[in-house]
Amino acid sequence: MTAAGAKLFNMADYAIGRAARATPGKTALLVYDISNSESALESWTFAEIEEAILSIAAGLSARGLQRGDRIAIRLGNSSQSALLFFAAMAGGFIALPLSDQLTATELGSLLEDSGARAIATSTPAADSVAANVLVLTADDIGGFIRGRDRATYAATAADDPAFLIYTSGTTSKPKGVLHAHRSALGRTPMYQGWYGITPDDRMLHAGAFNWTFTLGVGLTDPWANGATAIVCTGEKAPERWPGLIAATGATLFAAVPGVYRQILKYASVDRGALGRLRHGLMAGETPPPGLIEEWTERTGLPLYEALGMSEISTYISTGPSVPYRPGTVGKPQAGRRVAILPTEGSDEPLPSGAEGLIAVHRSDPGLMLGYWNRPAEEAEVLRGDWFVGGDLGSMDDDGYVAHLGRANELMNAGGYRVSPLEIEAALAACPGVAEIACTEVCVRSDVSIISAFVVGNGTTLDAEQIRAFAAERLAAYKVPKQIVFVDKLPRTANGKIQRKALNTFSSR
Repeated sequence: MTAAGAKLFNMADYAIGRAARATPGKTALLVYDISNSESALESWTFAEIEEAILSIAAGLSARGLQRGDRIAIRLGNSSQSALLFFAAMAGGFIALPLSDQLTATELGSLLEDSGARAIATSTPAADSVAANVLVLTADDIGGFIRGRDRATYAATAADDPAFLIYTSGTTSKPKGVLHAHRSALGRTPMYQGWYGITPDDRMLHAGAFNWTFTLGVGLTDPWANGATAIVCTGEKAPERWPGLIAATGATLFAAVPGVYRQILKYASVDRGALGRLRHGLMAGETPPPGLIEEWTERTGLPLYEALGMSEISTYISTGPSVPYRPGTVGKPQAGRRVAILPTEGSDEPLPSGAEGLIAVHRSDPGLMLGYWNRPAEEAEVLRGDWFVGGDLGSMDDDGYVAHLGRANELMNAGGYRVSPLEIEAALAACPGVAEIACTEVCVRSDVSIISAFVVGNGTTLDAEQIRAFAAERLAAYKVPKQIVFVDKLPRTANGKIQRKALNTFSSR
């Protein structure tokens, strides 16, 4: 989407190779089980990480994979998942991180849409994988690491594709967001604009490795700064996070607002309980009112928020040099060109205080290359020299941005963007369902859930049947938490469902 140059640049070399040459013996990655924070399960230096990713890249080539091939990664929150993500880019392939929560139907659909040539998976996937897709196991990846062959970093250009992330869009099917190697350079404004990161930091991220928030904040950025990344496996019960943060010596902790809310509710976070933690980082969804204030009061530590999207990652934030201002999400990071555009038509920025769509200039190196095989949807988000992702907001005279929600009604499930149309499409075939509409419903001041509103066709139907039907076809985080039976769905004069009006219904 940008006219960034064609100079040679490999994201894996940028994130790992530089540190391996400068500080080869420094600890790059620590893997902990959250139930036992006394000692790390794994410890990797930068030299060991580089050796592993270049060995994996060689192994992929030996299996017949060619530059530009998509390699799906479904290995959970493991070191192998992190290594394969960077190994794919090191070898000139395109990394395709996928959730291990996907059903067989969802997985098959994404593999077909992406044209993936290989998938590395720790779970059975035979029913979802076409015959021409190479299936690699965790043992295969381990064999590559132990092998003697070693690749060199592929001579990729800054604008060459590096990784493909699927996110729910405004249609019933997830869409692929294709990022270039230069996207790593596009992250540099976050280093001081959000993190205040140094080589001495230890970054602990609570998210999963199929998400740009985790892959960027949890791995790419600390490694690009010569810092240490901490990976957590096991059941992530909220009361265990403070102990892990303290025991690992984490100086930075990143999570969605829901995780911080759960920590405050279920764990002890008195001042001093979080060890060396300097501050928390929060993104992925809108935080509930009062969360930042409660965290700061109880821990004595700052909590810095950022606004981002799969297409560019975070680009507006608070941070050590940008104090929190209630009612706002922060300021555009240094070097970002951000404006508020009218919701319709014009590409002329609006004046301070006016409400409209938050836009990022198309010259930003962090901006995606485009949507995978979806030129029509790509055209919809471009307006002159601006990219408009659908977030509504306003900017004051000091540059602080207030986030006013989404223009396209996407729901948020634990930080994942989920299209209501995707859930509706999956449940429309459920026996007994005549009509269905989904929306996000606020059940408490700080909790929202995905709810499905169902019109029956006259046959006997209960909520558990619908949830069971959904669980077979959708990842767990997409399954509606609430089923509400209604006589009819609220619609406009044009027949469109009025999603906001769904909140007025109550369960029978």
